[in-house]
Formats: sequence, structure tokens, C-alpha cells
Amino acid sequence: MYLYAALICLIVLIFTLLGVAKRLALGPMPELAAHAGFSTAAYRVIGALELAGAVGVAVGPVMPLGGGLAASGLLLLLAGAVATHVRNRDGLAKLVPAVACAALVALYLVLLTRATS
Repeated sequence: MYLYAALICLIVLIFTLLGVAKRLALGPMPELAAHAGFSTAAYRVIGALELAGAVGVAVGPVMPLGGGLAASGLLLLLAGAVATHVRNRDGLAKLVPAVACAALVALYLVLLTRATS
């Protein structure tokens, strides 16, 4: 149970921070958007989706369907991030965080499924 709660907190923290940074175009986000081939406006949409995913994961323990759908959406976003990093030949330093986040979200889905069955 503690692992599940800690995992939820970690996922919510990661995607809230990333989502807010993208929505507000903070720091290097406009340059990262351009490098990935996105406009700042499109990157802000991705940030909004990350924030929605964070909220969905947070409510997953009381609304498992919502948590599962949110996590599935985050996995789709992360698959796109991995594909973008591979396409741009960004190297492991930029690829590993996306893969690690995908692993965390996948673990969340496994634990969510076990908690509700």
C-alpha cells in the first residue's frame, strides 16, 4: 500500500511539474518545443494533457476507471515523447527519463488493477 501511495505521489509530482512548465512556457520549454518540432501552443496542449493525467492518477484510488484512463493517456504521451527523442536522435540522456516515466506509469496501472480486483 505504501509503495502504491508513493508511486502515485511521484507520478503526480512529475507530471504536474512538467505540465505547469509547459503550460507557462517556463525556462527552456519554448526551445525544447522547437527542438521537438512543436509550436509553443502545441507544447502547452501537451502540458494540459500532462496535468489532466496527473489529476486522473491522483483520483485513481477512489475512481479506478478514471485513474486507468489517465494512466493510459500518459503512456500514449510518453510513447510520443520516446518516438520524438528517437526521431531527433537525442541520445540516451533525453530518452531515459521518458522511458523511466513510462515504466512508473505502467507499474501504477499494474498496482491499480491489483488494488481493484
